[in-house]
Amino acid sequence: MQWKLFADLAEIAGDKDVSVDAESGDTVRDALSALLEPRPELEDRVLDDDGHLRDHINVLRNGTNVFTEEGLDTELESGDELALFPPVSGG
Repeated sequence: MQWKLFADLAEIAGDKDVSVDAESGDTVRDALSALLEPRPELEDRVLDDDGHLRDHINVLRNGTNVFTEEGLDTELESGDELALFPPVSGG
């Protein structure tokens, strides 16, 4: 499964595209764990001290925020594209 990371999240991870060991039938939570476990500095940026997703981090599956579906328990399907966004501001 492939994650697309944006802004400082890509900088922290060292790449904007990161492959993880997750497959169809796994959940977004599984794929997120696979992304964060080997990257503790990224985990600190994405999760709070209790291990919950920080309020300002957006997780998308195929361009849709996962919290409009089953949240991090949303099941993955073959070909899904996952993305992780920090807060975005503009002017």
